[in-house]
Amino acid sequence: MVDTKVNLSGLTLDNPIIPASGTFGFGKEFSKFYDINILGSFSFKGTTLNPRFGNPTPRIAECDNGMINSVGLQNPGVEHVIAHELKEMKGYFNKPVIANVSGFSIDEYAKTCELLDKEEQVGILEVNVSCPNVHNGGMSFGTDPKAVAEVTKAVKSVTKKPVFMKLSPNVTDIVSIAKSCEDAGADGISLINTLLGMRINLKTRKPIVANKMGGYSGKGIFPVALRMVYQVYQAVKIPIIGMGGVSTAEDVIEMMLAGATAVEVGAANLVDPYACKKIIEDLPNVMEEYKIQKLSDIIGGAI
Repeated sequence: MVDTKVNLSGLTLDNPIIPASGTFGFGKEFSKFYDINILGSFSFKGTTLNPRFGNPTPRIAECDNGMINSVGLQNPGVEHVIAHELKEMKGYFNKPVIANVSGFSIDEYAKTCELLDKEEQVGILEVNVSCPNVHNGGMSFGTDPKAVAEVTKAVKSVTKKPVFMKLSPNVTDIVSIAKSCEDAGADGISLINTLLGMRINLKTRKPIVANKMGGYSGKGIFPVALRMVYQVYQAVKIPIIGMGGVSTAEDVIEMMLAGATAVEVGAANLVDPYACKKIIEDLPNVMEEYKIQKLSDIIGGAI
């Protein structure tokens, strides 16, 4: 019998599979398809201090090996999330969840995290400094080591929960930014978020999404994500949640060999609502195929 359990900053997960923020909502819709308690955890919809309508439409463009989205952090705001979404979540998910937090100032990040720190259901705060489809926020923090350190320190000062900084791949040196997070007190790193991309409509000769550019996700970014997890694992001593183009149990094994302790699944959920369920069910068979008895033993095994 293989062992799929992993320990993520003190949280024992039954398996390393975590649906990624922005692809799983608050879990409610997916709970109608299958019992989502089979998941290791899930990262809920990116939440900001105040409600956001998001970017103008159209927000989605298809690609051969993925998609471009420019949703723009549409969400009801942290107070609504706490009063309604987390309250309802108790009825269909009985494990600690990962709260994905975004902001447009250091103060906003801190205030949102301070409010979520009081919520028992929240096991980890995933601080998104990497959103490529909003102006004057998100990625502007995540591309500067000093700025990302300031956000990390501000959040750590208001919470006792583990803080994972979600980093952008749209940088020249991912290692220096990850190190800056670790030095500022981060408990872990989440990477990667989407790559900045665009599509053009040949008939109109204009960008397809109203925001012109957006986040490219899907199978096409997996090699980039794998490379960055591999690089960061060698540079930091804190755990990594790896993500980016993961769609199979084999991808999960590969990501963990590169250094990930847990693995988020994003765009695959939008293609197939059963994607995470299938990966979890297939994982023991793939482990046996590659003679892996205990999943936690292979973390960073490719180094």
